[in-house]
Amino acid sequence: MKIFKTWITAAVLFGGLLLTACTNDDNPSGSSAGSVEEQLRKMTLREKVGQMFYVRPEALDTTIHWSSFEELSPYKLQQINDCMAGVVKNYPIGGMILYAWNIEDENQLSSFISQIRALNGSPLLCIDEEGGRVSRLANHPNFNLPKYESMESIGETGDPANAYECANTIGTYLTRYGFDIDFAPVADVNTNPDNVVIGKRAFSSDPAVAASMVTSYLQGLKDAGITGCIKHFPGHGDTTADTHYGYAKSMKTWDEMMDCEMVTFRAGIAWGCELIMTAHIATPNVTGTDEPATMSPVILKDKLRGELGYRNIIVTDAISMGAITKQYTNAEAAVGCIKAGADIVLDPRNLVEAFDAVIAAVNDGTLSEARINQSVRRILTLKQQIRNRTK
Repeated sequence: MKIFKTWITAAVLFGGLLLTACTNDDNPSGSSAGSVEEQLRKMTLREKVGQMFYVRPEALDTTIHWSSFEELSPYKLQQINDCMAGVVKNYPIGGMILYAWNIEDENQLSSFISQIRALNGSPLLCIDEEGGRVSRLANHPNFNLPKYESMESIGETGDPANAYECANTIGTYLTRYGFDIDFAPVADVNTNPDNVVIGKRAFSSDPAVAASMVTSYLQGLKDAGITGCIKHFPGHGDTTADTHYGYAKSMKTWDEMMDCEMVTFRAGIAWGCELIMTAHIATPNVTGTDEPATMSPVILKDKLRGELGYRNIIVTDAISMGAITKQYTNAEAAVGCIKAGADIVLDPRNLVEAFDAVIAAVNDGTLSEARINQSVRRILTLKQQIRNRTK
């Protein structure tokens, strides 16, 4: 076991050096970059914008109208229907995220994923499979998969090898089922005992412990063939409200965040993480406003890109969540996220409205096509990396 732990530590550190060197670059170089640039030149504006939208299946079925997450489960949308096929012809997508109600059993999942792969935009397959209570597959009654009590319980062991084992197990079955991206691990530091949304999903209230667990978890996913995503930037651990339903905030200053929340995010960036998910929390003592971090250029451009030097993909948390929908329309949210610096807009409640708004924003000069290209270049690079490793 001691030898194994040493190997894990070395692998994480070495992997971080390699990935940071190879992927943290706004302008990738080499043969892969040439291929990406060639793809980009051939794409229409609609095709480019489509790559920036990662949606739930229900977003492609325009006959479904919903106002709360609880309303989605009864639809049990578990295959591509004629409406969805028609919508995606004009509204290509870059990725799709599946939830528990989109999954029935292994046979249905296999068939559904094959159908999704054939959609316009060649979408990647994503899921929230953190381990613990947020596990769409492991907690599904029709799947017999290993279960983990919580990431907090893993953090309490003090051994990063346990985080690696958890993630590698999860990544192995996600690869087997055909997924590409796991929106995990949670990199938040759980410092507020009144937190209702993070809690035991976080590894620790100690940022140093959380950081080592996060990088080991990322390595475990990577070694199983799955791309991980650290979340929720700039840290959801010191909040009390749930952004699924409304406004939440952290009153910390940036200096305070640098001593706590940024310890884990900086570790993930140094390791070479390819995706960082934003939080919809307001940080008034950092930005001077009540706008959510997801839509804040101060948080995404000045802090994450500028000060922390992150060069890979920024994906929003679902913009169908109450913290966004209670303040902004689909159109305002989609355009606002991209203006702030996000590359992928996750889960708009109304894809058509959000997509059309981004096209209109480019046409009227609110967004430049060069700005769109910046994000699509990153997305195509990641897609190429994922496709190459699955060959």
